Formats: sequence, C-alpha cells, structure tokens
Amino acid sequence: MLKNIIHQVLIRRHFWRHATFSEIAELYASRVLRMLALNIAASFMSIFLYQHGLSIPSIALFWAIFFGFKSLIAIPAAALAARVGAKHGILISNLMYIPSMIAFAFVPEYGIWLLVPVVLFQGTSSALYSISYSIDFSKVKSIHHAGKEIAYMNIVEKITTGLSPLIGGLIAFLLGPQVVLAIAAVLFAIAAVPLLQTAEQELPRQKLDFKGFPWHLVRPNIVPQVALGFDVFTSGTVWTLFTAVFIIGVSATNEVYALNGALLSVVLFAALGASYAYGRLIDSKRGGDLLRIASVGNALTHVMRAFTTAPIQIAGLNVANEAATTGYTMAYTRGVFDNADLSGKRTTYLGIVEVLSNFGAALGGVVLFFLIGALGDDHRAIQVFFFTAAGIVLLIMTARFPLYRK
Repeated sequence: MLKNIIHQVLIRRHFWRHATFSEIAELYASRVLRMLALNIAASFMSIFLYQHGLSIPSIALFWAIFFGFKSLIAIPAAALAARVGAKHGILISNLMYIPSMIAFAFVPEYGIWLLVPVVLFQGTSSALYSISYSIDFSKVKSIHHAGKEIAYMNIVEKITTGLSPLIGGLIAFLLGPQVVLAIAAVLFAIAAVPLLQTAEQELPRQKLDFKGFPWHLVRPNIVPQVALGFDVFTSGTVWTLFTAVFIIGVSATNEVYALNGALLSVVLFAALGASYAYGRLIDSKRGGDLLRIASVGNALTHVMRAFTTAPIQIAGLNVANEAATTGYTMAYTRGVFDNADLSGKRTTYLGIVEVLSNFGAALGGVVLFFLIGALGDDHRAIQVFFFTAAGIVLLIMTARFPLYRK
C-alpha cells in the first residue's frame, strides 16, 4: 500500500518519464549502497598511503596514473555498457570494486605493487559505473523536471556521502582502516543486489557509433569538462592530504581518520538545502546563471584553502565548497544530460565526457607532482596548487550547452 501511494505521488508530479517506481527505487537503492561503500573508504585512501610511507609527490603520481588509466579505459567501458546494458554495467562495476578494496587493504603487508591491481580494478569499475549510471539516470529523467530529479538524487547522495566519511573514520579509528576496506568490499557486493530486480532501460547488445557523431556538442565543452575533473582531484585528494598532513596531523594511532571524517560530514546540512533550491533554479531556466555564479564561488573556496590553518576553518570551507560545487555540478549535469539526448548517441557521448573528466583529474596529479619537485616544499607546493586550481576551475564557466541558450 505504501509503495502504491508513493508511486502515485511520483507519477502525479511527473518526476519520471520512462521508469516505473520499482525501477527508480532500484536505482536509488543501488546508488545509496555504492556511495556508502565508496565514501567510507575513499575519504581516507590518500591518508592511508601517506601513513604507510608514501610521500605526497608519490601519492600525486599514483592518482595521476589512476585517473589517466580511467581516461584511457572510458571508451572501452562505454562500449561494454552499450553491449551489456547500463544496469548490468553497474552490476559488473560494483563487483569489480571488491578486489581493489582487498588489494588496497594488503598494501602495508605486501608492498606498493598491489596498487597495480587497485588501479586496474578500481579504475575500470569507476569509469564503467560513472558511464552506466549516467546512461540509466539520463534515460529515466523527465524533460521538464530534470532539475528537480537531479536535486532529489543529489540529496540522496549527499545524505550518504555526508554520513559515510564519519562512519568510516570512526571505524578506522577504533578498528583500523583495513576493517573499513573490508566492510566497503561487502557493501559493494550488496549494492549489486537491487540491480537484479528490473529490466534494462536501454536495449543491450548495442555498439558505440562515432559515424556521424555530433561533435559540435562536445567541442565547446572540452576545456570546461577537463577543468571539472581538475576540480574533483583538488577537492578530493589534494584537500584531504593538505588538511590531514599539515593541519590535523597523521600518526599511527588513527585519530586523523575520525577527525577527517567528522570534518567532511559537516557538508551534509549545506548540501540538502542547496540541492533542492538549485533544482528549482535549473527548472526555472536559470541553470546557466547558477553554473557561472557557483563556479566563481568554487574558485574562491580554493583560494581560501591555501590559508587554512585550523580545523574550524576546514569545516567552514567544506560547507562553502559543497554549496558551490553542488551548484555548478547540478547545472552542468543537467546540460550534459540534455546534450546526451540531443546527440542521439547517448552512450558514446557520455563515454567521451568521462574521458575528458578523468584527463582533467590526471592533469591535476601531474601538476601537483611537478609543483612539489620545482618548489621542494610540500606545504608551499599545495598552497600554490590551490591558487592554480582556482584559476582553472573558472574555466567551467565557459561551458556552452544548447539547453541554456533557450
């Protein structure tokens, strides 16, 4: 009865064009479980590597290789998603993440050579998931209410990503980071279960088709898409390392995991209100304005990060950056989904987007690596990196989507 009531509410409000309620619920359930699994571990992977002897330039190089591999594997991953269907792509992706978590947990015992399977399995899993999820979600969204739908999905994600670093950090502090990695592996397996309940939205056994591809939808957004990837690397890896190493302090007693998780989780409340408000702006045809204003706000938070010296400042900047990042990401994602529709070659288009994003993140790793080598001071190099990132993320403002010219 409850399911029928919710179903009628969703249908009446036109939230979904192609999907049934059960298909939407399955997509949400799988997404929540995967985000929980991902974020209880991903929030401290760089800290874990640093704690076990890798230098900051080595960690930067590792992530440059990781994202570079993701960029290379994106088109084959898109081809696989087209072949087996988006839901089966997500299923395969979740299962592939499990060996990467296991391998990562054993790095302290068996050495950094285990980072090779981490890159291969985690990189392939991440690229395949991103493309498959985008295919599935862009297919079921409503044309007229896509901003609201993206907002609701974003709220679901933010509740999960807001709480999971805190949960992961506390478990890592109490039981050790390897336990968190094991729990993440189990959650990835559980996240595959909801995907077995419904049929594919996209017909499987398709192939990527570059013949007659509308490159005019890609060319104006090559630089902004690369800048977006650069921002992901900055706000994730670089900011986490900077706060953990130079402000909180990394020790063998694992307190850094708990404090880092708590500071990351403060974004939850900012993200919930912002997501709904931004969704309404996008549906009110103000997405282009939101994209530009939020990009400027995001750049300003990177500048301020360079001067951060205390945990309270970390919390404040996490909230400010989350509000800005959520704004430009939601507007940008809406534009990407619209372009995917216009292209007539959804999977091919989304595969190319994935190539560009990961190239940008890999570029961030390379820039940080060379900055540290040139300046010879990790702290100063990361501060300079934040200024560099502030300039680069402003390029997101130059994105040109037909949707925002209407």
